[in-house]
Amino acid sequence: MTSHAEPSELPGVTKEDEAPATGPVAKQPPPDFTPGGRIGSEGKVLNVFSHGILVVWGLLVTLPLLWAVMSSLKTDKQIFTSPWGLPTVLHFDNWTRAWSKSNIGDFFLNTILVVGCSLIGTMLLGSMAAYILARFEFPGKRFIYFMFVGGMSFPIILALVPLFFVMKNMSLLNTFHGLILVYIAYSLPFTVFFLTSFFKTLPSSVAEAALIDGASHTRTFFQVMLPMAKPGLISVGIFNFLGQWNQYMLPTVLNTDEDKRVLTQGLVQLAASQQYKGDWSALFAGLVLAMLPVLAVYIIFQRQVQAGLTAGALK
Repeated sequence: MTSHAEPSELPGVTKEDEAPATGPVAKQPPPDFTPGGRIGSEGKVLNVFSHGILVVWGLLVTLPLLWAVMSSLKTDKQIFTSPWGLPTVLHFDNWTRAWSKSNIGDFFLNTILVVGCSLIGTMLLGSMAAYILARFEFPGKRFIYFMFVGGMSFPIILALVPLFFVMKNMSLLNTFHGLILVYIAYSLPFTVFFLTSFFKTLPSSVAEAALIDGASHTRTFFQVMLPMAKPGLISVGIFNFLGQWNQYMLPTVLNTDEDKRVLTQGLVQLAASQQYKGDWSALFAGLVLAMLPVLAVYIIFQRQVQAGLTAGALK
């Protein structure tokens, strides 16, 4: 009888070769591993570099804001003698003087009226137009959509002269409602472009179920689709609020009535009225008062803004 050698005793055959094909697989190297570890080190360098850029960007945004707040609580002498130092005494009377004596309070209320009404009109009309463009098919749909997109690239400065004469012929110059209509038209292209893409990400089955249950298109839009689009509405609403609150060019050309000026015009008037006197503390106080609503809105709705910007990517 011939004896058969065990596989492990055969030349060139090891115990590792005897492992079945279905056995445990050898551990794979980490995805960022290469001979010499070059990919892993490059990833770490890139991570440190990106975080450094974010830190620098944050400082460029935060430091001027803090400096303006500190300057608004100083006297004029302290602003020039120690511009980077902390105020020894907090002079809140600068804010009172800017609010009352410089008519910043009246300009502030005018701005709230104009921006509030224009923001409501922009969001209502923009969401309705975006919903139609996203959910319905009809002749000329792409042409209308690209007209809105083209409006985003049209510089407003080129439309100031014809817009002035159109407003004059319609007796809308130096009126709140005229400025509100212009703000709405100015903000609609971006609103429609943003919300059209957002409405396309929402499930159509919910709207179809509402229509099958007997809901009209109007009721489906206001009671079903708008609540689902809340993150996108808040995001684009904040962007429109920032743009309309800080708008200076349009009210300067279309609103020359001193009693109906908005906040940006009031700050320029405050700086120009000083002439050689230079009430810099009141000017910084007025600047801070103009920034506070914008900061408050963003701080309150920052989570909704992030959710609205990432919702389309996640879906």
